[in-house]
Amino acid sequence: MEHFLQSLDNQLPEWAIILIVCIIIAAVTLVFKWIVTLILKRTSNATDYSLLISVLKHLSRPLNFLLPLFFINAFLPYFDIGRARLQLLERLLDILLVIAFSYLLIKTVRVFEDFVYNTYKLDKTDNLKERKIRTQLQFVRKVLVSLVVIVAVAIVLLSFDSVRKIGAGLLTGVGIGGIIIGFAAQKSLGNFLAGLQIAFTQPIRIDDVLVVEGEWGRVEEITMTYVVLNIWDQRRLILPINYFIEKPFQNWTRNTSEILGTAFIYVDPTFSVDALRTELERLLASSKLWDGRVGILQVTDIRENVVELRALLSARNSSEAFDLRCYVREELLKFIKTNAEQGLPKTRVLLQKDSL
Repeated sequence: MEHFLQSLDNQLPEWAIILIVCIIIAAVTLVFKWIVTLILKRTSNATDYSLLISVLKHLSRPLNFLLPLFFINAFLPYFDIGRARLQLLERLLDILLVIAFSYLLIKTVRVFEDFVYNTYKLDKTDNLKERKIRTQLQFVRKVLVSLVVIVAVAIVLLSFDSVRKIGAGLLTGVGIGGIIIGFAAQKSLGNFLAGLQIAFTQPIRIDDVLVVEGEWGRVEEITMTYVVLNIWDQRRLILPINYFIEKPFQNWTRNTSEILGTAFIYVDPTFSVDALRTELERLLASSKLWDGRVGILQVTDIRENVVELRALLSARNSSEAFDLRCYVREELLKFIKTNAEQGLPKTRVLLQKDSL
């Protein structure tokens, strides 16, 4: 390296020599990294998920920055560029290495997240455990990324002597400053603590079915400050995270995804309930939406002109319960119209002839 630098010294300015050497080291490093990556991809035969593929996917880009910086830093002692310039270059490389390593740590969290997501998949009927873990993981990932960024910024700032002196001078006012910041950031801190409470007590989880503000939807995202609810008609309801600590709401999948649903039918008082009950049993036995737990028909009310019948049905989750309720209503109405149309509700008028 020294001989190479000396041969260029008489032909190019100093800054150009440094730039050329850094480019050569970076190019050689990236070519070597590309070859290793290509070999690893060829040897991996995974079609769905592979830890190796996840590592290559998420860590490839940060390594494109970290590896060249690492090797340039390793060759710094061989740079004959003067002590002052060498110290300046070392300072710059140290800062860039901190940033690149922080980027690598953030992407490493993504690799771990991929592993957990593959281990605990949501594509099953009863995914309560999976939703618990994913909810906690999302919050922990956001906290870890925030901590990495804060620590990286602190390390970069503390590498400057002037910043250290300013920081020492500000320590005397940190108590008052902390109080002021505490008052100014009450809502932000409240949201953060609410997010922490939700992540570990879990009144809601990812993919939970909620009824909030009169809207039915699934929890799509939980951030440190707000929750995104995917409404059934593809709208998004966004609520502050402390809403779920302070206000009541319905969680249809708190302990299990299984749920009961109802379908109401109104018939004439002369209608035979037994025939309809037999038809309901037949419909449920032939339907894949019914989970086999509950399927009964009951008379729940008698009014002046109609009898209220309630079909109580069970399903594996709320989506299937909704489809099952619609299916039962349609088929029972079809059965009544076909086999006992006189059983539909009627309005009766009694006419009497006045006696002379």
